[in-house]
Amino acid sequence: MSSLYEQLGGDAAVDKAVDLFYRRVLKDDRISSFFEGTDMERQAAKQKGFLTMAFSGPNNYTGMDMRKGHAHLLEKGLNDSHVDAVIENLTGTLRDMGVAEDLVEQVGAVAESTRDDVLSR
Repeated sequence: MSSLYEQLGGDAAVDKAVDLFYRRVLKDDRISSFFEGTDMERQAAKQKGFLTMAFSGPNNYTGMDMRKGHAHLLEKGLNDSHVDAVIENLTGTLRDMGVAEDLVEQVGAVAESTRDDVLSR
């Protein structure tokens, strides 16, 4: 069976999804403030590498682990409601792209699996 990465459409699909995802996130009043002052081109590149790895594609991720990478956001009040909003935006982006619902659910589960590390629990 092919990996989730391959089923989603590989690099091209991950690139498109991340670009559309961040457009949604930056318009979402629940979470957009967490990205103020962020180099979004660099952020998108890190996210593409992470998701490719998380979806069992080529592992080229060189960013920090989830706890270190989000520690500064905890100081700004990052909590479960914000993680919910991120997952909602990610799965919504995939649905808008026409991704099959079973794959959307798998992506949601991968994102959910990072919750405790993102929130340093």
